[in-house]
Amino acid sequence: MNPTTSPTRTVMLHYHLFKNAGTSLDQILKRNFPDSWVTAEFDTSNGSNTAAVEKWITQNPTASAFSSHTIVGPLPSIEGVQIIPVMLLRDPVARIRSAYQFERNQTSDSWGAQLAKQNDFGGYVRARLARAKDRQCRNFQTGRLAAFCPSNQPELMRAFDGIRLINTSGVIGLVSNFDAAMKLISKRLSTLAPNFNWSPARANSSKSDNTPISPELTQLLREKNSDDLVVLRTLRDLLVAQKGG
Repeated sequence: MNPTTSPTRTVMLHYHLFKNAGTSLDQILKRNFPDSWVTAEFDTSNGSNTAAVEKWITQNPTASAFSSHTIVGPLPSIEGVQIIPVMLLRDPVARIRSAYQFERNQTSDSWGAQLAKQNDFGGYVRARLARAKDRQCRNFQTGRLAAFCPSNQPELMRAFDGIRLINTSGVIGLVSNFDAAMKLISKRLSTLAPNFNWSPARANSSKSDNTPISPELTQLLREKNSDDLVVLRTLRDLLVAQKGG
């Protein structure tokens, strides 16, 4: 949206990162926007799909809340539309453990589901890490944040810019402090949804703590997700500073 143009429409755009409490948030959104919540998935093979997301929003003029697992790229910009991005971040090791349990238990013939069913957690992780372009177990959240700000800067620096962008124009919160994130969303959506209600709704949660993990595997995951850990600390510090201010 052109910053000099007053918006005639406001929408929320939920970046539903896999196993980051996105299903719980979607349930809350569906309750608050029963006739205007929509979801879709997009091709990520060519990098940014911002143009396709902009088309999706434009072609659903009565929708107020949009959710997708697969939005990648700069924040959409549509004349006359204010877009409020929302994203939740999670400890990367906990997220990967939860993803493994989910894929192991789901009824699916997908490569990830079959991999999880055929391997213990260590085998699952190492198989994913062996695939050069597979980000599921390698700084997944950093990659998604960095996509907001394409440039020649290192990915981690662009991820920091992504945090600032979402924080300025929408809400970026922590799965570990879900209620606080919902309060921020409620405040940000005060005009769009003045009666926004987030009574507890944790859905599709996997018991990741039951997944056995050795110290060696924990160390491997922390090394391969070192940028995600820095991103998480950066967001925590930002939220504490904002609350204190």
